[in-house]
Amino acid sequence: MPVKLSPTQVTAIKSRLTAYSQLMRLDRPIGTLLVLWPTLWSLWIAAAGIPSIKNLIIFSLGTFLMRSAGCVINDFADRKIDGQVSRTKNRPLVTGAAKPIEAIALFFGLCLLAFVLVLFTNTLTIQLSFAAVALAFCYPFMKRFTFLPQVVLGMAFAMSVPMAFAAESGELNNSIWLIYTAVVLWTVAYDTFYAMVDRNDDLKIGVKSTAILFGAMDKAICASLQVMVLLALLLAGNKFELGILYQFGVLAAAALFGWQQYLIRHREREACFVAFLNNNWVGTVIFAGIAAHYVITT
Repeated sequence: MPVKLSPTQVTAIKSRLTAYSQLMRLDRPIGTLLVLWPTLWSLWIAAAGIPSIKNLIIFSLGTFLMRSAGCVINDFADRKIDGQVSRTKNRPLVTGAAKPIEAIALFFGLCLLAFVLVLFTNTLTIQLSFAAVALAFCYPFMKRFTFLPQVVLGMAFAMSVPMAFAAESGELNNSIWLIYTAVVLWTVAYDTFYAMVDRNDDLKIGVKSTAILFGAMDKAICASLQVMVLLALLLAGNKFELGILYQFGVLAAAALFGWQQYLIRHREREACFVAFLNNNWVGTVIFAGIAAHYVITT
């Protein structure tokens, strides 16, 4: 006979599941999207058109699992300081809704599921996955030791680019590292916007970030990073022989970068967060340019 749970047990299970979903940021898909878009860029370029359904499923699920894992380990690393930051004071490990050991178990469980997916690819992709996991694990702890944790985050996010390319093509074209570089620079720029939201709190508790490092030069440096992103994308487009529709996509991304600079002009917390969120559209227009190019050339 099936075990019948009491109302109290049902409530406790629901509470735990809610806490786990909050640790994984299931209610905030922006992080997954920001990893997914460059992954799709890479898959489409590697396939010179539409990639295999298998790889599309593997990397769509994989980006979700690894982004979720990254959020969980981030909350574990920050569990003793999140209570001092207004934006994070209600996270499950701060309120006690989840325990640290549960977060660790959830992190490894998500990583294991992602690794199982990678096993359906090839040896090169599997080898690259170890670097991806190492970077995802290290990132949350970097903010204690360096003012450049956003660089480590960018390296972690961008690992999906060579992995997807290797899975689809079976090799690594040297030019794919231009896209990897573009994604690293892009991540540093948009995550600096995100860090600008918490800058005052971070200064009080001693947490490091590029927003603190850049100081009064934050807007100018982020603008410079965005220009370098566009240049790297144009160089990659040239190497992979992507045509004018791709270039229109890059132009649209440039316009969005301009809008983001306008949003952060007064460094207001809400506006900086909106600028961060706007990067989902940057990923979208670049992908649209890549996809449109292959539609008209195949």
